[in-house]
Amino acid sequence: MSVCLQDHLLISFADAEDQNLASLLLHCVQLSDGIHQIYSIKQIVTLLKKMDKNSACSPMIKCCLDIVGVMYFSLGAKNPLKKVLASSLNGLPEHLTTEAVHSFVRCLKEELKTTDLCSYRKVMDNLASCMENFSLGMMTFLQFLQKSLIEIQEENRNLSGNSIAETRLMHDLLMAIKVSMMLLQKVQEIFQGSLWKKPGSLVWQSMCVLLKSFTNFLMDEGLLPTVQTTSGLAVILFTKTMFEPVEKLPCLVSDLLLRSVKCAIVPEWFVSSCGSLCTEELSDSVLLSLCHGALAMLEWKNGIMGENGEKLLLDIALVLLSLASQLKESNMAVSLSRILAIWTNSALDVLESSSQNLKCNLNGNSNTTGKLLEYVYTHWEHPLDAVRHQAKLIFKNILRIHQATLKGSVVKSDPFLSMLTENLLSLEWHVKGKYASLGCLVECVGVENILTVDGTIPAQILDVMSDQTLAPYASDLLETMFINHKSHLISAFQKNIWINHWHDTWVSPLLLILCEGNPDQTTYVIDYYLPKLLKCSPDSLSYMVKILQASADANIGSCNTRGALGALMACLRTARAHGHLQFRDIMRDGLLSTGCVKQGLVHQHNQVRIDALGLLCETHRSTEILTMEEMQLIQFFITYNLNSQSPAVRQQICSLLKKLFCRIQESSQVLYKLEQSKTKQELIKESTKWDHFATLQQYKDFMSSMCDKLFEALFPGSSHQTRFSSLTILGSIAEIFSAPEGETQAVFQLAQEIDSTHVQTLIQCFASTFEEVKVLAFELLMKLHDMLDLQDLENLHLLFQAAMDLSISTKPYDCVTASYLLNFLIHHKGLLSVCLKNQQVAHTFQIDEDMSASTMEKNTLAVIKYLLANLEREIFQAEKSLLQAAASFPMYGRVHCITRALQQLPLNNLTLMTEWRQMVAKLILMSYRLSSVVSPIVQSSSPEGLIPMDTDSESAGRLQMILHEIQPRDTNDYFTQAKILKEHHRGDFEKLADDEPVENVYKERQTCDVTAQMVLVCCWRSMKEISLLLGMLCKLLPLQTVSESSDGLITVEQVKDIGDYFKHHLLQSRHRGAFELAYTGFVMLTEILSRCTSESLRTLPQQWLYNVLEEIKSCDPSSKLCATRRSAGIPFYIQALLASEPKKSKTNLLKMTMNELISLAVPVNESPNIIPQVHALNILRALFRDTRFGENIIPYIADGIQAAILGFTSPVWAVRNSSTLLFSTLITRIFGVKRGKDENSKKNRMTGREFFSRFPTLYPFLLRQLEVVARTMDSETGELKLHPSLFLLLLILGKLYPSPMDGTYSALSMAPFIPFIMRCGHSPVYRSREMAGRALVPFVMINQIPSTVQSLLAGLPECTSPRIRQNSVHGMLIQVFHLLGSYLESKHRVNSDLQQGLVDIITCIKAKVWLAKRQNPCLVTRAAYLGVLVVLSDYLGKSRRKGKSTLFGFWEEISRVISDSELMTGIHCFSAVPGFTQYLQSITKLVISVLSVAADPDFSNCSSPVAEQMMNPSSMVVHLLQSDFHEVRLPMLEAVLLWWKQVNSKQATEEKRGPLSLLSDLEVTLLRMAKKEKHPECFCKVGAIQFSQDLKCYGKMYCIFMMCSLPYFYSIKIQSVALKLASKLVTHLVQNCQEVMESEMRQWVQLVTSCCGDEQQTDIRLAAAEVLRSITPLFLTNQKLILGDTLAMWKCVVLLLQSEELIVRDTAADVIRVAQSQSNISKKTEFAFRVVNASMALDLAFGILCELLQQWNQTSTGVPVLLEWLLGEDELKKDLETATLMEDDNLFNKGEVNFWAETLTNVRQLSKHLFLLIPATRLNSPDQGEFLRLARRASDQAKIVTQLLKELPPTPEFSKTVEFTRLAIQNERISTCLKILTLLELDDDVCKNKENSEK
Repeated sequence: MSVCLQDHLLISFADAEDQNLASLLLHCVQLSDGIHQIYSIKQIVTLLKKMDKNSACSPMIKCCLDIVGVMYFSLGAKNPLKKVLASSLNGLPEHLTTEAVHSFVRCLKEELKTTDLCSYRKVMDNLASCMENFSLGMMTFLQFLQKSLIEIQEENRNLSGNSIAETRLMHDLLMAIKVSMMLLQKVQEIFQGSLWKKPGSLVWQSMCVLLKSFTNFLMDEGLLPTVQTTSGLAVILFTKTMFEPVEKLPCLVSDLLLRSVKCAIVPEWFVSSCGSLCTEELSDSVLLSLCHGALAMLEWKNGIMGENGEKLLLDIALVLLSLASQLKESNMAVSLSRILAIWTNSALDVLESSSQNLKCNLNGNSNTTGKLLEYVYTHWEHPLDAVRHQAKLIFKNILRIHQATLKGSVVKSDPFLSMLTENLLSLEWHVKGKYASLGCLVECVGVENILTVDGTIPAQILDVMSDQTLAPYASDLLETMFINHKSHLISAFQKNIWINHWHDTWVSPLLLILCEGNPDQTTYVIDYYLPKLLKCSPDSLSYMVKILQASADANIGSCNTRGALGALMACLRTARAHGHLQFRDIMRDGLLSTGCVKQGLVHQHNQVRIDALGLLCETHRSTEILTMEEMQLIQFFITYNLNSQSPAVRQQICSLLKKLFCRIQESSQVLYKLEQSKTKQELIKESTKWDHFATLQQYKDFMSSMCDKLFEALFPGSSHQTRFSSLTILGSIAEIFSAPEGETQAVFQLAQEIDSTHVQTLIQCFASTFEEVKVLAFELLMKLHDMLDLQDLENLHLLFQAAMDLSISTKPYDCVTASYLLNFLIHHKGLLSVCLKNQQVAHTFQIDEDMSASTMEKNTLAVIKYLLANLEREIFQAEKSLLQAAASFPMYGRVHCITRALQQLPLNNLTLMTEWRQMVAKLILMSYRLSSVVSPIVQSSSPEGLIPMDTDSESAGRLQMILHEIQPRDTNDYFTQAKILKEHHRGDFEKLADDEPVENVYKERQTCDVTAQMVLVCCWRSMKEISLLLGMLCKLLPLQTVSESSDGLITVEQVKDIGDYFKHHLLQSRHRGAFELAYTGFVMLTEILSRCTSESLRTLPQQWLYNVLEEIKSCDPSSKLCATRRSAGIPFYIQALLASEPKKSKTNLLKMTMNELISLAVPVNESPNIIPQVHALNILRALFRDTRFGENIIPYIADGIQAAILGFTSPVWAVRNSSTLLFSTLITRIFGVKRGKDENSKKNRMTGREFFSRFPTLYPFLLRQLEVVARTMDSETGELKLHPSLFLLLLILGKLYPSPMDGTYSALSMAPFIPFIMRCGHSPVYRSREMAGRALVPFVMINQIPSTVQSLLAGLPECTSPRIRQNSVHGMLIQVFHLLGSYLESKHRVNSDLQQGLVDIITCIKAKVWLAKRQNPCLVTRAAYLGVLVVLSDYLGKSRRKGKSTLFGFWEEISRVISDSELMTGIHCFSAVPGFTQYLQSITKLVISVLSVAADPDFSNCSSPVAEQMMNPSSMVVHLLQSDFHEVRLPMLEAVLLWWKQVNSKQATEEKRGPLSLLSDLEVTLLRMAKKEKHPECFCKVGAIQFSQDLKCYGKMYCIFMMCSLPYFYSIKIQSVALKLASKLVTHLVQNCQEVMESEMRQWVQLVTSCCGDEQQTDIRLAAAEVLRSITPLFLTNQKLILGDTLAMWKCVVLLLQSEELIVRDTAADVIRVAQSQSNISKKTEFAFRVVNASMALDLAFGILCELLQQWNQTSTGVPVLLEWLLGEDELKKDLETATLMEDDNLFNKGEVNFWAETLTNVRQLSKHLFLLIPATRLNSPDQGEFLRLARRASDQAKIVTQLLKELPPTPEFSKTVEFTRLAIQNERISTCLKILTLLELDDDVCKNKENSEK
């Protein structure tokens, strides 16, 4: 900042020592640093405050104050110095304040003289900041505001189209209006009396002019909404100030809002200023702004406006609520909700002193309140957060308003509140608005009243918390409830009494869920609910811990539940994180033992492990010292948890460890500071000093150990998860423990731990097939690159050469590896000399040692030149032969590397500008050239599978015909004739090497088999990379707007050319991959264009949009726009153009485009050319799917639905297809993404009133369309008429559901839809009748359902009717079925009505029961009627009414229906008869339902003739199981299985044991079924039932039958069931039979072993794991089998523990839990690990196996087997050859991708236990033979591996990744095996020789 004014005066006043005021001010003026200026100003003000009265008038003081004023007004509003000046000057003494004000007024007057429009905003900011201090020049201010408002508005008109400048002007205008309002509020203070109100006064005239301007702004729809709203405030404020008499003001405002102003009785000045408000039609936005102004600016408190004010209040509510159903735009909806909330606050103010009439009009039962509630119910689930929040405030204020209208405190018994409570509680819990409203109600009536209605509400809300979308709402409601409950109990009871009641209500349900809840539920309860509970009642923690400790040992949890131990971990973690506990306290007080923490750290449940880690890492204080115990536990955790398959778990682990490292860093700084701040006396105390240094050393050792473990985890063959976790954690360490700065001392530095081996390991991570691993490795290397020494030129050259080779690999993922490798090498100085070995690069890039450019810039330029030189040659060859290019040097890899190299370069801070400009121009031209080579493929009408060349004339001729057929619109010359690739072309390819060499392209001259996939991938990926490169150049490069500019790298013309390129390819490409990626680049371009200062560039998107819309509308036959492939790139093109529009603008382009597209999608007149309509529908679909448009697209949803439904009636398939896709998108946009499989779930539905309130125009449209459709149903002539819109209409209506909150205040009644939906149920299409039945439910009010059902039943024909339309009958029955189901499931029906309604319904059903009998020939309608009977039977069976005498007739009728059915008398029809399957299923369900009722003790014990007449239940079960039809057998078997589970369950009550009578004597039947059953599902059910039975009656032969049959079962599910059943039979026979079963046992072991192989499907492997778990006590930990079989079984366990499927691993880990529980397994640790994850289980498995070998004295026999496991298979060469062939076969095959199993982890864990076992192994001479054989085998393999490693090329980790990894793994296996054999001291010297050779 610089001030030159009066510098000479300051200099003259300054003293020689620079200590007086003038000197300081002069020094301040000359400073350039803002912080120093602030300090200087404070010194100046301090001096000013010391001035006495006499010196206040001195010239120096006046001069200084003038300069301070100039300084103040020259600063921006947000400048910190301005704020310091203001606050400092406010503290001046009184004698200086007057002079300061004069100085400021003089400066401000000078400011007001400005005529520069750009300076107006600054002047207005200054005006606003000085509003409290001026006392002169009112007219000057008013005139300035008049002038500024007029000029800003005029300038805004001139800037049409320049959105950035328009937005700036809008904010200036907004500020001007605000300043005007502030100024007006000062008028009355300055001008006493009412002289200024005379029409002739200048002030009055100026105010009238301002008021007219504000009115114009208010009526101008082109301004920003905030400007309109503020103008509304100004209009009301000015009117309020100027209008007289004041008591008539509310009437005037009411007339304005109700559009009933009579100009004759309104003051003339008001008509002249606000005439448009009186005479013109007011838009919705104007009405909203006026309502807002009236509510904000008028005085509502203390009843100042009297009855007129009360009337105005009600009128405003009327206007606002009428607007609620009309507003479409989201910003208007937000404004309306906010203004309604303001209205409720104003109503509360008025009610403090209102009339009784107003109270009557605002109580809960009034019309106004009812409409407000209707608004809340409609908007409490609005898509916008702001609207939902305001709806909550409105509801809360409605309750307060109702309370204010009551006489006395009768809230609890108030009928309105009682009804509201009942209605809210009866709502489904998926309704989000329910939670906030219930919270408000709790605050109003108290939680006790809510709990009195339903005491299970806390448990119900906790159950809801398994859904993450509902968890925050639920937790907020629970918090409100338990805080309210606590307050109530504290006031009513003593603590020891209330706390127990409170715990029972709120804590006990929580603990139950924490122990037994599902994973999602417990996670969200802990995250959202538990912290709030502990915050409310910290003392409850001890209660929770006490309860959980008591059951922690017994209930340790599983893979699905946390158990008490997991719950305890969660509670303690939360308590520690929120400061309620410290870790030392936890361990000291015995709340948790170290063993328990360890068990938690390796628990099978993911979240228990995370909670245990969180307990160690999360603290309330970030400087809390780590204990040694915590460090040891963290190291233990790292060993077994890096390889987590869950991304969420990995993220949490890395995040928690990062917190731990931050804690180490911060606590270490505290320790260092403590050491530094010690006094000499403290230094004498060596113990204290030692403690600090010891802790710091422990920190260093711990971090060093952690880094070693993490680098060790990056071994060859480690899984992606392990690498991701290790690299992420290492990255956190590098970030947190970076080089120390300032006074910071480093307790640890990662760079000091890094050596060349670690660097090589990180570089090898670039070869990972997962890009996130490459990213992490690269970022880590970049954090450490300053400390790395990679100047070995030979190594650099090899890595550079590897990158170049990878950049032309045919494998798409290789070029990504190349890019990361090059980006890493670019940071090293030696790379430049490597690049300059290329002659062309050396020629064009002369190195200069004195270059000021950075190493990175020079290297990047050299690398890009190198890549570009090769790429240009490759493009030249591709122009000759695209096939050879695709097969040998696909060019996209080079472009990708160039793009990635540019991305990491700071392109705005380059030195070599001339070279870079040349390079950019070359890159752009290269992109166009490459595009011209590959674009013909991607622009073909059918790019997939297209190779436009062949090797013989016959196939070329066929290709010529195909080309003509597939591309009627393509005119590219490339396709005019098929090309023949003759032998001389191949020769040309061979001659390429004779030309100037292309680096590393043709090392092996061999012809390649070119597939269509290769050609297409080459082409579309090249297009992709070109698009990304061009988009990035536009986005990142500085623009050269002037040709001679020195700071730009890309010119305006180049940008325009790039835009034309994108336009061309987006509108003509056919391949989705190509135009999707072109879209990505185009988005980068359009984002830049919208922010450009250049007019020609900024308007390009708008021009392009207009042009493409015109081309779509023109229907030009020569147009190349693609009408197939969902319009290909056209929707993407328009999306990018519209998305570039500034977000805060009026989105005029979007509005214009949507209106154009809607008009095209719904053509008024039928046109012969449907292409524009197809394009419009496809583009609309894309726009509705694009989330970037947010709520701006919502107003067009209703139009989109209409276009889709009407388009579905088109006779043209293309229109129907596009309409269907659009309809699907809109359904998702309206109802949300479907997240479950339940089609009828209410999560993706909304109430009818909410739907039609949100989209009111759909109400008449759908009603009209439904009426048209209904007319085609049930034709009198019997003619089949299918209306195409029927399906869509029923689909959308079926998404609605009824709600008890639907009131009577909405005009959108659901009743008119009912008769039409009922008629749609007569459709001849079965699916349509089903949908009509579902769609009817939301339109019938709950209390109307019984009468509607009776009406439908009465409409069914009698058996004597002459003509029965079965379609109509079926439709009516389906409607009855769904209505009845909804009614019986409903929570908000009245029970008294239900009883009478049921009796009436049953009477009607009995009257038409002939439809369920043989008298009805139609099986479909019989099945439907039986379905209705099943619904009633199931409901009555579960209720207590089933034994009532009034229902005996119903049960009798059902018994007759069953006994007369074909199920009892014999089935004579065939399955081909329509409805046969449904009939069988329905009658079987009815029988099962009746059997369940008959078996119930309550029913069977009642003395009724009906119970006696019921058939023999058990014989009925056998009869149905013997049916010939699986439709009967399958549901019966399912029912039997369910009954068995009920009988066998531990919690089975006497009532649940009722089905036992149904299950007698089934064994023989089931055995016969198992041997003869052909239906797979039935067989599975039979097996499952037998598995749950006692196996006494099943003998050895049945076991053999099962084992022999298993390989021949074609169903995986059957094989799984058979395996488990056979295994259970084997176990049973071994335990209970004395027979010898050696052969059977051997067969069974082979069977189980074969089922554990990697080639088996998941279900089979899971079944095998369950079998192994069940046989562990009998076979795995006992010597029931021969040792070889036992070890084979253990190997199966090891294999399954390494399975990629989590469920298989978890089940296999249970084997270890069972084994650990056996008495013969010793407990080697202080705590027995029981429920562990697979990593820990694998370690424990090897330990248990070695222990068992020792117990059985079988070490000499068992160790060779374990060594064979360690060594692996022999066929290494063959495996490598197979892997190479498979890799070459598939273009996208990434080789072996490891998702879990890590061979070396297995090897290292096994070897660890073998090293411990070897000392206990004693070998005799006979035992050594096997060991010597193993030694020789290992030695032979070592030689093979050594030879194969030598044969690999340089940098094999990149060129031969699979082979290199396999050989590295095998090498470690062999060396480990030889080390173990050496320890055995064998007589043979093989091992020793090998060991010596290695040394």
